[in-house]
Amino acid sequence: LAENPQVRYAEAASGDPLPEFLSVAEAKHLIAFLSNARPRPGVSGTRRDAHAAFTWQELRNRVAVALHLGGGLTPAEVRALTLDSPISRGGRVRDRLWKISIPANGDSPARETPIAPWAGELLQHWLQVRSERKIPGDMLFPSTATGKTWSKQSHYSTTRQLLADAGLDENEGGTFKLRHTFAMRQLRRGTAPEEVARWLGVEVEVMDRYKHVVSSPMEVVRGDV
Repeated sequence: LAENPQVRYAEAASGDPLPEFLSVAEAKHLIAFLSNARPRPGVSGTRRDAHAAFTWQELRNRVAVALHLGGGLTPAEVRALTLDSPISRGGRVRDRLWKISIPANGDSPARETPIAPWAGELLQHWLQVRSERKIPGDMLFPSTATGKTWSKQSHYSTTRQLLADAGLDENEGGTFKLRHTFAMRQLRRGTAPEEVARWLGVEVEVMDRYKHVVSSPMEVVRGDV
């Protein structure tokens, strides 16, 4: 297990140095797959109420993956989030979650990073479900209904299975492939490398690894940050 890049780099801010990332089609597919877990008032028929079939654990898993893809967070950062982490103040739309506050970890200082609108909508639904179930504790993503902390192994296993369920090869980059996808899309949209590095919690020199990929044209997924 320790030989798997996703596990080996799970606690590192920079992660796997190889910038593997999702194609536009893969990213769109995964976003749609994850978004099935939230209410869809604009969709008709059975798809509108499909979210009701999800357990709270299944919803938690999808929202966690949404923060990897839609916010560039590492696995360790996702597990460390608290109920105070989601931020709605200062956004373009009142009361809409648009940013995440990430606690300090080791040498990495606390920081804030934007999240994609679709990821914010999933997160908002998760907060509602978590509140309705009266799950105790301060952890944003608890492991159990009693509020127990989500372990590294459990998080890894559930994420791996979720990506497989989505039809993606769970052995190719894992959550860091999603993190790289977030970074690539920001850079290709013209966001300054210094800003992207700050959002990712890494030194700006880390952005050099993306240069040879960013130089080629690629469609940007609409609806992402």
